[in-house]
Amino acid sequence: MLGPVWPDGTDRLAGKDMNLFPTLSNAWLLSENGRIAAYGTMDQELPEADEVIDATGRWVLPAFCDSHTHLVFARSREEEFEMRIRGRSYEEIAAAGGGILNSARKLQQASADELEASALERLAEIERMGTGAVEIKSGYGLTVDAELKILRVIQKLRSQSRLIIRSTFLGAHALPLEYRQDRNGYIKLITDVMLPQIADEGLADYCDVFCENGFFTPEETDTILQAAWKYDIAPRIHANQLAVSGGVQAGVRNNAISVDHLEHITRNEIDCLLDSNTLPTALPSCSFFLNLPYAPGRDIIDAGLPLVLATDYNPGSTPSGKIPFVLSLACIKMRLTPEEAINAVTVNGAAAMQISDRAGSITAGKDARLIITRPMEHLAYLPYAFGGDHIERTILPTIS
Repeated sequence: MLGPVWPDGTDRLAGKDMNLFPTLSNAWLLSENGRIAAYGTMDQELPEADEVIDATGRWVLPAFCDSHTHLVFARSREEEFEMRIRGRSYEEIAAAGGGILNSARKLQQASADELEASALERLAEIERMGTGAVEIKSGYGLTVDAELKILRVIQKLRSQSRLIIRSTFLGAHALPLEYRQDRNGYIKLITDVMLPQIADEGLADYCDVFCENGFFTPEETDTILQAAWKYDIAPRIHANQLAVSGGVQAGVRNNAISVDHLEHITRNEIDCLLDSNTLPTALPSCSFFLNLPYAPGRDIIDAGLPLVLATDYNPGSTPSGKIPFVLSLACIKMRLTPEEAINAVTVNGAAAMQISDRAGSITAGKDARLIITRPMEHLAYLPYAFGGDHIERTILPTIS
C-alpha cells in the first residue's frame, strides 16, 4: 500500500482534512536521482529500474519529519529519572541545579568531536526508526562559546547524515546561574552577542525561547524573537508546557513558525492560533516521561487547526527519538486517529520545518524519503502494536 499520496502544493493539513489518507493499493513507485519520479498501480506498464524492492504486504509511507529535538547533548540524565521516581518535580530538580543546567555543565566540558560522534549515533538510530528529516536545537550551552559549539556541530552533521537537518538557536533555554541576578544582562548577551555571530556564520534557521513560568517571560520572549527577526532568523518557541504562560500568544505575536508543547492551553490559545499561520506542535512522549498532561490534540484538530507531532528527543524529559511510539501515544492518550497521527509527523512535520517542497508526502518531484514497514494489513497496526519494531527499511537520498 502506497500513501498518503498528495498533489503538489499540499503543504499542511488542518481540521477534518487531517483524517484524509489517499492511498494506492497494488502500487509501484519510481525513484530517480533521489527524487520521486512517478508512481502508479501494477496494472499499468511498469518503468524500467536498476533495482527493484519488493514491498508486497507492506506499507510505503513518507519518512517521518521530527520538527522538535535537542539531539546534540553530552550525557544522559538517568540520575534525575530516579529523583522523579522518588517524588521530585521537574521544577524542583531544575531549581536544585538539575535539568537544563545539568546538561549545560556536561556539554561545556565536552569537546566538539565528542558531541559530533554521539549525535551521529543518534541520527543513525532515528533513521533506522523511520525519520528522514529532523530539527535540532542548541540550548545546552548557555555561554557564547558553548552555544556556538553546538550550532557548529549541527552544521557539520548536515554533511554527514542523509537526514534533512534544520538548526535552531535556543540560547534562551534557561538562565545560567551566573546571571540569576542579572536577567537583562543574559538577554542582552543573546541579542547583542550570540545572535549577530550566529547570523554572521549562518548557523541557525530558527530562534527558540523557553517561554515558561520560571524560565523566560512573554515580554523577554518578545525582545529575543524581535532581535532574531532583524537577522531573518524565524521564531519557534516552547510554550505552555508547565502552565498557561502566555507563550502561545507570544509565538503568534512574533509570527513564530510553531509553538511547541501545549500541555496547558485553553480556548483562548486555540482561538489565538486560529487567527495565525503558527503551527501547534505536541510532544506526547515528553508528557509520558514526565507524567504531565497531554496536549489536547483532539480539541486542536476539532477546532480546525493543523497539528504537528514531534519527539522532543533530549536527555532530560524525553530520552527517545522513536516516532512510532509518539504515534501510539497520540492515538491512545490524545485520541487521534492513526491517519491524523501519521499526517502530523509527515506533511505537517515538514511544514513545521519549512521543507514541504522536499519531504513529508509521496508527491512527484519531492525527495524519495520513504519508509517500508514490515508486513501489516492495516495502517492502524503501526500505532496499535506499540512495543514492536515495525519499520523494515528507511530509504533516503545519498549525501550530496
